[in-house]
Amino acid sequence: MDRLTRKELKTDRFALEVGHTVEYIGRHRRQAMIIGGIALVMILLGVGTYFYRQRQHNIRQAELRDALRIYEAAVGPGSSDFIVTFPTQEEKAKAVTKALTRLASQHPGTDEGSIARYYLGVLANNEGSLAEARKTFEEVGESGNKAYASVARLSLAQLYQAQGKTAEAEKLLRSLMEEPTILVSKEQATIALGGLLAASRPEEARKLLEPLRTERSAVSRSAISVLSEIPGK
Repeated sequence: MDRLTRKELKTDRFALEVGHTVEYIGRHRRQAMIIGGIALVMILLGVGTYFYRQRQHNIRQAELRDALRIYEAAVGPGSSDFIVTFPTQEEKAKAVTKALTRLASQHPGTDEGSIARYYLGVLANNEGSLAEARKTFEEVGESGNKAYASVARLSLAQLYQAQGKTAEAEKLLRSLMEEPTILVSKEQATIALGGLLAASRPEEARKLLEPLRTERSAVSRSAISVLSEIPGK
């Protein structure tokens, strides 16, 4: 009889606990529904944000492709759906500057915007607008993407070198050697520095370049080419 009583008590206790749980859920159902609704909204917002960002990314990529097609366009008669051509260099320069400027101004802080600004710097440099080119390379060199920033800093170093600003160029190249990226390797920065120092400090330039003779073929060829131009030995 005692066992049966204990069993019944145990069963009654379980039933009571279940009853309390059902009662609790009933009392807090509205709160639970609100929390569940908030969670669903957050999930939908997250999904929506992802697809929005992906769509914006695709739009920027398409705009960049179009701008670079103009940048690489030929000048002269003839055109097709696959090859962009312009009758004069002046018309091409106006078109590519317009496309790149629009992309850079509408999408600042993005990779595509940084690439557009970099090419604007290249155009300015090619046209002899060195002050504008330097300003543009400096802006991209300070951007968030380290890879694109490194390319801009390499171009800035080459600009400094052309202007005879050896100290500024050397500082940039040494920083690129210390912090290489996927777009500017340590070897590439070293070769550029060796070329910079070849005339004024040939022994130091040779010391930088000699170890690269045995590197992979492209690096080796570049190092040997710069070494051949060093006066002295």
